[in-house]
Amino acid sequence: LSRLAKKMKKISRASQEKTSDISSKLSEIFTNIEIIKANNAQEFEHAKFTDENAKFFKLNLKSVKVNEMVSPMMEIFGSVGVAAVVIIGGKEVIDGNLTMGSFFSFLTALFMLYTPIKRISGLYNKMQDAVVAAERTFELLDKEPQILSGDKPVPSEINLINFKDVRLNYDDKEVLKGINLSASKSQTVALVGSSGGGKSSIVNLLMRFYDANGGAIEINGENIKNFDLGSLRQNIGLVTQRVYIFNDTVANNVAYGREYDEAKVELALKTANAYDFVSNLPEGAQTVLNEFGTNLSGGQRQRIAIARALYDDPQILIFDEATSALDNESEQQITKAIANLQKEKIIFIIAHRLSTVQNADKIAVISGGKVVGFDTDEALSKSCEIYAKLKGEALV
Repeated sequence: LSRLAKKMKKISRASQEKTSDISSKLSEIFTNIEIIKANNAQEFEHAKFTDENAKFFKLNLKSVKVNEMVSPMMEIFGSVGVAAVVIIGGKEVIDGNLTMGSFFSFLTALFMLYTPIKRISGLYNKMQDAVVAAERTFELLDKEPQILSGDKPVPSEINLINFKDVRLNYDDKEVLKGINLSASKSQTVALVGSSGGGKSSIVNLLMRFYDANGGAIEINGENIKNFDLGSLRQNIGLVTQRVYIFNDTVANNVAYGREYDEAKVELALKTANAYDFVSNLPEGAQTVLNEFGTNLSGGQRQRIAIARALYDDPQILIFDEATSALDNESEQQITKAIANLQKEKIIFIIAHRLSTVQNADKIAVISGGKVVGFDTDEALSKSCEIYAKLKGEALV
């Protein structure tokens, strides 16, 4: 039974890992259903899923085989045991060492004991599933978080953010190679450059989605690692290119994770240039959005995401390609809204379209993980070849 249990444990672990793979694959398929249909890849994905499912079926088949071996084994051992008792006990009775009553009492007790033992043996094998599940759960629970929170609250007034020789590695590959830049209160800093240069990595470090491998990021002269993680992120509003919409009302999407305030929702929607289209929805801000916001256009989803970032009036705002899905008119209105917000905030903008960033106070040109230029639009146009080239491409 012990040998079977070890085999069962091994199969159970493989089976649970395969279940995880299948769940992940299904989630990927449902999330990217439009791309799959657009590329006529239904049969391709069906074949991949069928292959994964077949592997899962084989593992379950092995599990059933091992489980079903327990009952016949117990029957065999039980029969051998009873036969041994009858032979030995019968001999003892014949020899006069044991009375007939004692022998049958023992035999009756043995039969009564057999069924519970058989059930326990079957349960022992089935428990291996639970043991493996518990081990997998505790493997996750026992993992130490890589990002450790500090204990200081973020200052009520953030005046300066400094990146000092910040370095970052991904899988032994150096992505950021000594970033030096700063942003002051009431200032907008734009990050521009070709894809893969490290722009998003810079703001992700500010959010502490991961920590730098070298250098430091400081707020008012204090390393951000010393600040409470919740307090830090509460003071930063983030809008990314990939928009997340929850299957809930517009209002709850805007106030997501925070205490609901109707006045704050309305103000955030107006600032994000979303109030007009939200008012025209069947139930206004109380309209329930589909999963992933499929009953909204791409630009509308993006404006909801911008409103969410503005809801708590954070001191720092990060727009990572936040206007990429907007038409020119909406983009201009959002740009005006950002200009109004600038009076009391520090704003970081990442954009490929230079029209979005030309009015920024400072523009950091990122190339190959380094800041190759950090100045105004006018100055960079003259002094930075990479920026001048980007600007020329934008005009074309």
